[in-house]
Amino acid sequence: MNPRAQHPPTEPAHLPLRSNRPADASEVIRHWLATAHPTPSRAYAEWTEQGVALLPLGRRFNAIRVPGQLIHAAAGSDQPEHVAQVVRDALDGPVIHDHLTAGPTYYALVPYAPAIPWLGANDTPLLGPDTYLGIPTLDHTAPPGTYWVTPPRHRNHLCPHDAVFDLILTGRRTLHESANNTPPPEQT
Repeated sequence: MNPRAQHPPTEPAHLPLRSNRPADASEVIRHWLATAHPTPSRAYAEWTEQGVALLPLGRRFNAIRVPGQLIHAAAGSDQPEHVAQVVRDALDGPVIHDHLTAGPTYYALVPYAPAIPWLGANDTPLLGPDTYLGIPTLDHTAPPGTYWVTPPRHRNHLCPHDAVFDLILTGRRTLHESANNTPPPEQT
């Protein structure tokens, strides 16, 4: 008799069966992200069909929405490669870029920590329970569409709240300084 028929695998078909060898890191990360959804198979299906899965926040992680102008001011550039390097250095965590009708928007994935108050302003809200976020496939790291500026490197890899707050403050400070140092228009 076939031993597999007697003992069906307990893990979903999209995951490798347990073995003595380490699992593929990207598959571990995909599984960690997918299990933020109450029905992980739905997340996998959305990634396959659309390249983006809508995942609920407030379970595995939350997200801080940051307007592009703040990230670009903090980075001193809007060039994707330069922004990615600054975000990687400053936040050391996963960040998603989306281009909404209001312009570029970034989402820093942060730990779900209901006891930690978020001190951001209205334009940089902490998104949590009752909010869904479009999470791209791990290999989508450039435009067009929603993409990872910096994808997660391992399971539970998230941006520290205080690092996101500091980057936002840097962007605000830079915008304020550039607004106050603008030379007056030329007189004719």
